Amino acid sequence: MAEAARSSQPWVDKYRPKNVGEVAYQDEVVQTLQRALESANLPHLLFYGPPGTGKTSTALAIARQLFGPELAKSRVMELNASDERGISVVRDKIKSFAATAVGQPVAGYPCPPYKLLILDEADSMTQDAQNALRRTMEAHSKVTRFVFICNYVSRIIEPLASRCAKFRFKPLHGDIMADRITHICTAEGVELVGEAMETLGRVSGGDLRKAITTLQSAVRLRGPRVDGRTLLDVAGAVPEAVVSSLLAACRASTFSKIQEAIADAIADGYPAQQVLVEVQAAVLREAGLRDSQRSQICQALAEADKDLVDGADEFLQLLSVASVTQRVFANTL
Repeated sequence: MAEAARSSQPWVDKYRPKNVGEVAYQDEVVQTLQRALESANLPHLLFYGPPGTGKTSTALAIARQLFGPELAKSRVMELNASDERGISVVRDKIKSFAATAVGQPVAGYPCPPYKLLILDEADSMTQDAQNALRRTMEAHSKVTRFVFICNYVSRIIEPLASRCAKFRFKPLHGDIMADRITHICTAEGVELVGEAMETLGRVSGGDLRKAITTLQSAVRLRGPRVDGRTLLDVAGAVPEAVVSSLLAACRASTFSKIQEAIADAIADGYPAQQVLVEVQAAVLREAGLRDSQRSQICQALAEADKDLVDGADEFLQLLSVASVTQRVFANTL
């Protein structure tokens, strides 16, 4: 039964770093935090950077190193601020936890006289909730340390950010990601065939969590021998042929062909935002475009991406980008 549970465990959790020293690539962050952990005198922390770069794993590793696996259950609270982001959460859950006195230490761990409150996706918290946290941090700093985790540090109000030691997590690329993936493949008996490693790096975009999840899904789908085609299918990546077809229609200046190419991409289930990313990459590779023309297309891509986030129609946004691209191509002839 235990063996079956281990085999079905997500690899993201199975190979999550057990201590700060195991966090991949974030050398400056790791060195600074290790010195702080040696003294057990931890400041409030703010981790920011792209998804899948080790922010949450680092926070959990800190908790494990400070309190051990058992005491961490009572000394650490982890909240996802994107789900619980209102001022009522600050007043109820966070304030009550922060004000509670700590218990007895456990032998073998530093067990400093404070608790750890981890707020994941803190950039989703409302302005009122962030403002309410300021007073809570000041009032209970002796018994509670806060760890804020976010993708966009600009969405954290300055009074909160100034109370924290800030650490930027960099996206993982190239050899760093390949080393970690190779370690997991060796442990799980997985073989990457051909250009599978390069494909995995491309579809993950520096997100190690996405890379590991995609790899595990591919193994479950096709077995331990994984090729690039399988990874593209699992990741739902937009094939180059789809983007080439759309750009070819824009070059031909045929509106009906543009509509047909967009309709085919949507009918095949490719997300419009992912199509925009691939179109941007293709446009940046275009040798015959001037910088001013590339900037026109990129501006249209940015506006379409924002509209999609706000809930706009996918077909119309792709059509808007295609019309701008069509005009740019027509001016290069």
